[in-house]
Amino acid sequence: MAVAHTVAGYAADALASLTPAQLEFLQKLPKAELHAHLNGSIPFPVLQQLANDFSSTADGNAAPLSDAVRAGIQRLQDGVVLDELNDFFGLFPAIYAITSTPATLRRAARAVLEFFLAPNEANGGYPQAAYLELRSTPRETPAMSRRQYIETVLDELEQYPPERAALIVSLDRRMDRTAAAECIECAVSLKKAGRRVVGVDLCGDPKAGNMDEFAEYFRAAKEAGLGVTLHIAEVPECPAPETLQLLSFKPNRLGHATFLDDAAKRIVHTEEMCIEICLSSNLLCKTVHTLDAHHIRYYIGHNHPIAVCTDDILPFRNTLVGEYALLLAAPPFGLGLTQAEVEKIAKMGMDSRFW
Repeated sequence: MAVAHTVAGYAADALASLTPAQLEFLQKLPKAELHAHLNGSIPFPVLQQLANDFSSTADGNAAPLSDAVRAGIQRLQDGVVLDELNDFFGLFPAIYAITSTPATLRRAARAVLEFFLAPNEANGGYPQAAYLELRSTPRETPAMSRRQYIETVLDELEQYPPERAALIVSLDRRMDRTAAAECIECAVSLKKAGRRVVGVDLCGDPKAGNMDEFAEYFRAAKEAGLGVTLHIAEVPECPAPETLQLLSFKPNRLGHATFLDDAAKRIVHTEEMCIEICLSSNLLCKTVHTLDAHHIRYYIGHNHPIAVCTDDILPFRNTLVGEYALLLAAPPFGLGLTQAEVEKIAKMGMDSRFW
């Protein structure tokens, strides 16, 4: 059963501009979702129910809740309207609180997987994605270890066949060495045990962290046969030397890569690193000011591998089909690509899977 979700903004406008035949083409097109964060992709109705359930049992919660968490949970219960990005990002402490047990994390993961992979009447009876690489940063809570976090997500994900879904374990740039090492150890050991961990990611505040400390972890991941994807050059303030340092980790894919300089682009082209493109995310976060100015045009023009992705459906109120609509729709609602060009991009995404 597919989960309800409201589409708005750029993706909604692009979808509304398509002909029925164009929409059907996108719905049927095999697409890979390679950049979707679990906690930012929980459909709002499910998140609200989790908040209601959490609130009803909060009196028995041993851990005291901060004012920010209490306020966020109350906003979820009240049915907050996510008109502004800050409306969402301010909810993260509450989202983490209400998915802090294996049972609640399992419900959240199940809903995200259903959203992307289950046939949906609103999408012409087709799933949003033919294949999903879901990513998440393992959190240690009073109720579960980081390894239990990963195993809980895998238990839900592995209800789907290998050709449909896999997991990427994310490292947050703000992690200390102990936490980062534990995440990599879990990812490597679970892969060796036959669990469906296919890659590792670097995410979090693009201005935080010492990248010297992360080199050994991504080297260990690659030696274990895991794919590597890195959020990189997301904002103009990202220093060029750090970008080159991250590229020296030899990632297979790059998240966003919005502000690469010429030296970085030469490496990216030489190594054919796939760029994970998140159009709505970049526009709404204002790292790109217009669709026409988006760096996707550069990579299309250079026939470079790209994968079109959603990033976080909750704040960006998009879908994978909606992101593809931004490719196909005529200006000013989209890039005005041909169906053949869109089909080629979809194949690039499928060819860039870690599975």
